[in-house]
Amino acid sequence: MKEMVRRFFTEESGQGMTEYALILALVSIVAIGALIVMGENIEGVFDSIKDSLSLGE
Repeated sequence: MKEMVRRFFTEESGQGMTEYALILALVSIVAIGALIVMGENIEGVFDSIKDSLSLGE
């Protein structure tokens, strides 16, 4: 039992995966925040593209 507890605290094999998961979560939060902040500007760009494409019909 003592050996199992010692291995639990010294084992580092899952550490890399946890770090990647935290980085992915942080990048996702930043991307969502940026889309929320710039949402109206992006909507305007897509509306402009849509309008210019519909002129050719």
